[in-house]
Amino acid sequence: MVDLVSGAEFDRLFRTFRDTAFRLETQGVYREPVEDEPLRRFLNGEPPDDSWLAPWTDNVRAATSEGRKFQRVRVLTEPLTDYLRFEMDLALRANLPAGEEIRSLSMSKAESLGLPIGTDFWMFDDDRVGVMHFGERGMLGLEMITDVTEIERYRQWRDRAWSAAAPAEEWAVLVR
Repeated sequence: MVDLVSGAEFDRLFRTFRDTAFRLETQGVYREPVEDEPLRRFLNGEPPDDSWLAPWTDNVRAATSEGRKFQRVRVLTEPLTDYLRFEMDLALRANLPAGEEIRSLSMSKAESLGLPIGTDFWMFDDDRVGVMHFGERGMLGLEMITDVTEIERYRQWRDRAWSAAAPAEEWAVLVR
């Protein structure tokens, strides 16, 4: 069994990185229990209540005010899943205003770039990688990668994804 970072140790990674926290998201649906009600509201056309996301966006604001960056590339299914439409709408309302930089690219483009479809990860400061493990009801934790050769492979995936992905100004039209 792989040791997974979760809970307070997971949260600490997002408060202690020096420069950049980068995430690659490659799945069309995530099953986080905290998102059940917000997703239901979105799908029913009800007004959003993003208070559940406040701990995250507060941390992003604090980090970005110190000059640190949160970056993410979201791989989009073709066609978009309802969940991805929800996530993109949420990003426009909450994540981007908090200071995250979010880009997106199509699944076919991600595949052509050789990105690890089905593998989500966080990279902290160019030298720490946490591969995300999921269960039926959300993320179980991060498997921390320590091998420098492996970390270099994740760096290459990050760089390819970031340079090929479209910024929010281009993908926002998909959810409006």
